[in-house]
Amino acid sequence: MTPFSFEWQWNIEYVIFFGLLYIALGLIGGGITFVAIKTALQVFGFMRERDFHD
Repeated sequence: MTPFSFEWQWNIEYVIFFGLLYIALGLIGGGITFVAIKTALQVFGFMRERDFHD
């Protein structure tokens, strides 16, 4: 059963669970998007890779 089913009844437990689930998925998706954009910028030469060696 999913939240989009007609039989679904919203309880506070479901709101908390799905709220935290979507926050976690959003953070993971945002991190992957950030890394993909940064990698693409480095590949195409718009951003140089930093070197922190002394």
